[in-house]
Amino acid sequence: MRKTLMALMFAAALPTVAMAMPPEGGPIGGPGFDGPGMHHHRGPFDRLNLTPEQRQQVGKLMGDQWRGRSEITQKYLAKLSPADQKAMKDEIEAKHAKTQADIRAMLTPEQQKTFDQLQKEREQRRAERAEFEAWKAQKAQKTQ
Repeated sequence: MRKTLMALMFAAALPTVAMAMPPEGGPIGGPGFDGPGMHHHRGPFDRLNLTPEQRQQVGKLMGDQWRGRSEITQKYLAKLSPADQKAMKDEIEAKHAKTQADIRAMLTPEQQKTFDQLQKEREQRRAERAEFEAWKAQKAQKTQ
């Protein structure tokens, strides 16, 4: 079961990794970048010269794909024992916290202030979302 879950998670992550790959020509000065020293990738579909309508449609399709992948992952995670679910969640959270700390450590003091503010805003949005989801679940129970 564990091997199947790991294979599923690996397969689900492959499209993300593929899209994150730098374009031909390397990370500096290659197509899709602003120039020497600039590491701003504009996106995998940028060279297609999509119309605004096409960009919106592609964005919707990519969002649908992400939600579908998330649903599949949740379906298989639900089959794990509660101990394995907690262990996986804890490991993911630890990895996320380490990555955030590593990113913060490479920033200048001014950037760290902005980073901290962004983190605070994100946590507030998460708390608001959790509160909304709890309210929605409570409302659904009352109507049943």
